[in-house]
Amino acid sequence: MESISKDFAVQLLNDDAQRIMMLIRNQKNSLCISQCKAFEEVVDTQMYGFSRQVTYAIRLGILSSKQGHQLLSDLEKELNQLYSDVYEETQEKKEIGKEV
Repeated sequence: MESISKDFAVQLLNDDAQRIMMLIRNQKNSLCISQCKAFEEVVDTQMYGFSRQVTYAIRLGILSSKQGHQLLSDLEKELNQLYSDVYEETQEKKEIGKEV
């Protein structure tokens, strides 16, 4: 049985994190991000799956607990920033609509 390097496994996890971010960033309709329950469920499912992958990598000794938590924390921070940006954009549109 061939073994995989830790660097390769970590790179795969980083690629998965980036894939999740691209999924969300490619969602051009900010109303869907802020109001669509199906989209929220997709994000929740992706985040849960990613957290399970990270937990598995920690259990295998590929990642330290600290590294795993940092990967999850970084992705969550990016997601929170994206949601904040969408919220602000939505609020600005509402304000412009009131002025008209």
